[in-house]
Amino acid sequence: MKLYLIILVLAVVFAAGRSGGTEIVEGAPVLIKRVEPAAELLNAVGYLGDLRMGDLNGDGKVEFVLVRSTGGGMKPCELAAFDLDGRELWYVGSPGRQPSRPASLALHDIDGDGADEVIHFFVDPAQSKTVPAQSMADVSIQIRDGRTGKLLREASPPELRRASGKDSDWLHQRLIVANFRGNSRPRDFLVKLGPDLLAFTDELKVLWTYKIAWTEYGRHTSYTPAVGDMDGDGRDEVNGGFYILRPDGTPRWSGEIGEHMDSVIITAWDNGNIRAICSGYGHVLDRDGGVILKLGRELVPHGQEVRVADFLPDSEGPEMIIRHQGHRPDVIVVTNKGEIAHRFSLNSSPNETGMEAIYWNGLRKTALLYNGGVLWNGDGRRFADLPGLPQPIGQVKMGWYHAIPANVFGDEREEVVLYNPWDRYIWIYGPSSSGQFKGYKAGSRQYNARIMD
Repeated sequence: MKLYLIILVLAVVFAAGRSGGTEIVEGAPVLIKRVEPAAELLNAVGYLGDLRMGDLNGDGKVEFVLVRSTGGGMKPCELAAFDLDGRELWYVGSPGRQPSRPASLALHDIDGDGADEVIHFFVDPAQSKTVPAQSMADVSIQIRDGRTGKLLREASPPELRRASGKDSDWLHQRLIVANFRGNSRPRDFLVKLGPDLLAFTDELKVLWTYKIAWTEYGRHTSYTPAVGDMDGDGRDEVNGGFYILRPDGTPRWSGEIGEHMDSVIITAWDNGNIRAICSGYGHVLDRDGGVILKLGRELVPHGQEVRVADFLPDSEGPEMIIRHQGHRPDVIVVTNKGEIAHRFSLNSSPNETGMEAIYWNGLRKTALLYNGGVLWNGDGRRFADLPGLPQPIGQVKMGWYHAIPANVFGDEREEVVLYNPWDRYIWIYGPSSSGQFKGYKAGSRQYNARIMD
């Protein structure tokens, strides 16, 4: 009788792990929710535009803000907030189009009231017809109440209005939340406008500026700088690939160290030491620009993207995964001892960008790598395709699924939140569909989501 029961239990377990003849992998992704904004938010354009996520009302649930711009450029003219059911929360501005690159928009609780504010650029329609697209003379910086969209602060300082630029280096104008003054929470932010870095306080006062010397394509600094505390004083440094700035904007170090410095990070690397990770030629630098690791031009001729996480279970992490041949699917996995652990090719996706580390089973487990609708193990094994995700539509530069890692359930695991700016839906995938949307708390990987390098 006991033998019969054992056989029966084994049969049930085996059958539970099968579906249509295909074994179900533990932690396999499921579509938790597809969010469709209210039709009136899509207007005549029929697509989202760019997007950020946050907790706009402090209830521990995720909300979203979409942004569109004038003429498909980089000057926001339209914002709309909505919840997980697609219901409109508020709307400001006038109809716009898809931004050329991820827009100047950040959601962050900058005043500490428990709800995220909306920090963004906004164009003045009265001036926009006479000001060139490569000038910020018609743009202001605004902070809005996340609950209502009410304008809380607005400024248009001369340092912002006189900024101008050209080419791809001008199109990346991301707002980066930072802590330059050593506050109990990040209350500053940074933006790169072509050759100019501008740091602002939560009162929209210009904290400092920095002029970048390198702007030529292929030899410019990172499109989107990274911030982080490299010396443990409670204030953030800035890593731009060819420079490391102190919290007051003065350079600790600067120098041209490799072509195609497209992607940078500040994070723990060797034995917990905080380092500047740079895609150009695969560099890891200390806070004074000293070289900890250099993979070199032969191995990394065009470092398009780099991500750092604990990707390998049999290695004392973290590791870096670097897209080393430009806009191609080829990646290498490098340990913090400088060893090449793996080489493999990801699935192809439009623009061949958009990698992101996902702590699928919690921070104490190894991370997966997201790319183009597929989750990968760090050793190159394909973990799973995200089920039911349509083929991306839209123009190549922005028409693909942008990924934000986020713990939307308040547990230990990260879900992956996807949106294609040219489509109308937001897709939330996780290892389980159980749980309630509560307990969401944003960190820097949400309010400073990389999205595109």
